[in-house]
Amino acid sequence: MKLFLDSADCEEVRLAAELGVISGVTTNPTLIAREGKDLRETVRTLATLVDGPISAEVVAEDAEGMIEEGRELAAIHPSVVIKLPIGLDGLRATQVLSRQGIKTNVTLVFSIAQALLAARAGATYVSPFVGRLDDLSANGISLVRGIAEVFTLHGISSEIIAASIRSPQDVADAACAGAHVATVPYRVLLQMAAHPLTDLGLARFRRDWKDAFGK
Repeated sequence: MKLFLDSADCEEVRLAAELGVISGVTTNPTLIAREGKDLRETVRTLATLVDGPISAEVVAEDAEGMIEEGRELAAIHPSVVIKLPIGLDGLRATQVLSRQGIKTNVTLVFSIAQALLAARAGATYVSPFVGRLDDLSANGISLVRGIAEVFTLHGISSEIIAASIRSPQDVADAACAGAHVATVPYRVLLQMAAHPLTDLGLARFRRDWKDAFGK
């Protein structure tokens, strides 16, 4: 399973890229707004930091606007993937852009039915939201597993991005459930590298070395 960083903070992305573990980046309007920078400028910078897909989300509300905006964003860099919301307008835009050879990521997916529609419209990626379902006492990982089973059963090539990831355990569960990608915040990426037993073991190694050799 690949890891994408869910961030529009170019410094976070640079640091994550230096670890050699991320294969792409996803952004959304909230992340872009939080940074207070122009979307196109941000996407151009991200494309220089990561050799992989960069998801840039449209903000238009109708299919025609989404298509126009998607074309403009796709022209920024070959790595750009156009992120579109599930819904009738999003599906229309997805099939038009996909037929034009533009990669798409259909987001805000909360059911297998929505995922199936997105895939049939030509989506390159389908993004079920794990954490937001968990917030409502539903099971986000079960949704990822269900989509993976349906896609495998019917030979669907769209890749599943487990989104709205809240913890390292979510990442592990998404991998076991069959997600092709987990998109993680920088905070979660750092947590994935840590474990209290690792810290205790390292402290023991250092102590034993110092006791034996005095340095």
